[in-house]
Parts: sequence; C-alpha cells; structure tokens
Amino acid sequence: MDGSQTRAILFEMLRSFTTLARTLNLSRAVRELGSTRQTVRRHIAQLEEARGEQLFVLEDRQYRLTKAGREALLDALDILAHGEAWLENQSRRINGLTHIAMEGEGGWGFFLQQHPISKVWTQRAPMLRDGLRAWAMAEGELEHAELEGLRPYLMVFRKLDEEWVCVEVGQRSSYATWYGWKWERSAIGRALPSLPGGSVLARLLARHFEEMAAGHGLRYDHIHTQMARGEEGDFEPVNYRRLLMGCRFPDESFALVSLVERTYDIEIEGLPEERRLSMPAGLAMDDSEVFIK
Repeated sequence: MDGSQTRAILFEMLRSFTTLARTLNLSRAVRELGSTRQTVRRHIAQLEEARGEQLFVLEDRQYRLTKAGREALLDALDILAHGEAWLENQSRRINGLTHIAMEGEGGWGFFLQQHPISKVWTQRAPMLRDGLRAWAMAEGELEHAELEGLRPYLMVFRKLDEEWVCVEVGQRSSYATWYGWKWERSAIGRALPSLPGGSVLARLLARHFEEMAAGHGLRYDHIHTQMARGEEGDFEPVNYRRLLMGCRFPDESFALVSLVERTYDIEIEGLPEERRLSMPAGLAMDDSEVFIK
C-alpha cells in the first residue's frame, strides 16, 4: 500500500493500534472494533511498515507493546481524541491555547479555556497570585518553606503506571471543600475523579498533565462543568480557575501540584452566561471559603 492509501485509512489503523494496545488480545480487539482478525493484523503491519519500527511482539499468543509501541501510543491516542473533538467542533485553539466545549445528556457540559500565565497577575485572584509567587520562590521544591502556607489549599499528584494518583489533599483545597471530608480522607492513592465526557475528554485532559510532566512548568485554565458534590453525589454546576505547577518531591521525582479556586469570575469563549452564573450561591472561594462538614 502506498503512502496516500495509508493516510486515507489512518484513523482506522490508529483505532486498531490503540485498541490492541489496550486489550493486548486480538480476539477482544476485533470484537470491540467490529472488525476482523485479518484487518487488525493488516493495520498493525501497515503502521509498522510506515513508521519503520515494530510496535508489538507476540509471545505465547500474547501481544506485548515494544518500547517503540509504548512511545507511539500516547501520540496515537492524542491524534484520535483531537480528531474526534475537532470533528464535533468541541476542541480548538484560541491564540494558540486550548479551548474545549462539550455538552452531553441531562444538561452536562465541560468548558475549558487555557489562559496566559500573566493573567494570574492581572486578574483578581490573590490566592493564585500567592501560589505562583510561592512556587517561584520555592524553585519548584514541594517541601520548601515558601510553599508551607499554601499546602492546605493544594492537591498533589504523581504518575503511577498510566494513572495520575492523588498523594496529598489539602484540607482547605477546593476538592476537599467540594467533595467533603470523607472523600478528602479517602482520596489518597486514588486516581482523579472521572467526568462524564467519555474517553475523548479523558484523553484531552490527561494530555495537559503529561505536558506538565514533560515541561515541569505552569498551566492556567478557567473551567466550568458539573461535578458530584458532598456525600449525596448530586451533580452541581461549578466554575473554577486552576493553576497547575510542576514541582519536585524530595527524591527529585515529578510532583504535579493543583491549586484551584472556585469563582464566578471566569472567561471562557462561548460559555453561556446562564451556565457561568449557575454555580450555587456561596460556593465561590474568592468570596468566602465553604467547607462541607
């Protein structure tokens, strides 16, 4: 097959690759794809030929990703997620920065707009300004004294296998005061709570974390969505500004630190005003901190 034919079925080949990489079982991959064993094998062979590297090895009838396969997988997942989101007009760039707008059943929605870090200084966001200043003074060291006063407001994650796992929840953090003390005490060692947006949204958001891990820098987003609140688990609208900071644990491994402030003061292009104002009264942290007892 020549290059033009390969490109014409690129998405089909990527679906075969990512599904087989996830299941590592040809029969299961075929069932999930609604395809045939011959087709999936052909797609993998075509990708390997085009890339000039082996993506899988077959040992005792069990597929295993090669090192090249593992490295190629994240990009393949990104291409599929961005392609599907682009096709549905759910993801684009505004001034080179991420914008996501997804709406689903029952009024659920997820809206995100990435902003330049400089906006932390120009907006009314004293907690985020303090966080950014402390991060700079601490030079990214999580246990530095400059970050001590901020720790009650932070969530800290590290990557284990393919999951971003919570290793610390500040008692006054947005997550703790939204979900409640039982969740706060039970969150250590668990992955991030999933949202109803499915695999496309999950992959788009995971990419933000992976970019942070690669660059050890900063990221600033405004977000509106619905999340289960408190012990009842009812979904309620929430707006927040999120500052992600790349830090280091004492052993020099990467620590992803999230500082979140619930607020009505968010800027997301295309977000309906009624959605922005739909967060229940009294939950904005920039007006007063709210704790679930």
